[in-house]
Amino acid sequence: METNNTTTSNGVQNSHTKDNAAKIVFGDPVLCAQFLKGYTDIPLFKEIKPEDIENVSSHFLPLFQESRDSDTVNKIRIGDSEIYLIALIEHQSENDFDMSFRILRYIVFIWTDYAAQQEKLHKGITKSKAFLYPPILPIVYYEGTSTWSAPLNFKNRVFLSDVFGDYIPSFHYLVVPLNKYSKQDLIEKNDELSLIFLINQLQNSSEFHALKDIPKEYTEHLTENTPDYLLKIIGKVIAVLLHKLNIPDEEVYEVTDQITRRKFSMMFDNFQAYDVQETRRVSREEGRLEGRIEGERAGRIEGERTGRIEGEQLHLIKLVIKKIEKQCSAAQISEILEEPLDIIQQIYDIALCQAPDYNADKILKELNSKTVS
Repeated sequence: METNNTTTSNGVQNSHTKDNAAKIVFGDPVLCAQFLKGYTDIPLFKEIKPEDIENVSSHFLPLFQESRDSDTVNKIRIGDSEIYLIALIEHQSENDFDMSFRILRYIVFIWTDYAAQQEKLHKGITKSKAFLYPPILPIVYYEGTSTWSAPLNFKNRVFLSDVFGDYIPSFHYLVVPLNKYSKQDLIEKNDELSLIFLINQLQNSSEFHALKDIPKEYTEHLTENTPDYLLKIIGKVIAVLLHKLNIPDEEVYEVTDQITRRKFSMMFDNFQAYDVQETRRVSREEGRLEGRIEGERAGRIEGERTGRIEGEQLHLIKLVIKKIEKQCSAAQISEILEEPLDIIQQIYDIALCQAPDYNADKILKELNSKTVS
């Protein structure tokens, strides 16, 4: 499988990671059944069971000239009939305006294969009046942040369709945009797939804080009712996300191990810790930037060094003020920001004397004057 990597400010990211996470969902019959029941409005799917779903992707994907390793094809039994589900996964912000043609190729391949299989069983059957092709449902699972605006009907991709509309293949595909669902919407679904989608909505480590307010009842339900093999699948999805964010392998293993041991609360604590780490990294970068600016103004190397230090101090003071406004104690702030308690305590004491009108510059000036004396 060809892998395309992109380099970011945080390192190298695999462009297929989101695709692979979604493929895990559609490749598992339990999660696929949850998706069809909870995220489509098709009445036939309301009673669907995992044992009705068979993943047949490996049979069809080799027929394509280009690699589409993120797409899946499932065969679904409904009563005495069967239908095919094509799940196409898109996580790019830009719409794929040729999606309908891609789907048309799938449809033709699947029907061609179906006809060939039936001919092996009953030669000449495809030419009979009684022969019918199975229905095919194309679904686009969209993880992008923008609105999907590509045409939903293939006919709209053909010019003069208003004149030749009756002679052009016409079909719709269903788009399920992940950004359509709020955190509360997903929590109310209260199943394993909702947790995976909550995680898939995260775009970077600064958004981990969104998971810390998940109700205890939600995680307790998953802890008590999720089968062991699904815990492993959830672990794989989370590992995909953490690797995308360049979390070290040993920490990824620690999180996935907590999932398989049903320690969801510990997992969310780790997520919050990654958020804090990202906050500290950004804070230090901003502090160094403020220091460089101050140094350039001074025009001397010593001024740059002093400005850098004061910039970092000023940014730390601003962070402490924010935590004080949230009623955090000095010890709590020290733990959250991972800074020595004696340093935080000095800032904390000076800031309290100013409450509620905090002034970071005045706090820095008083802090430096105490250091000098």
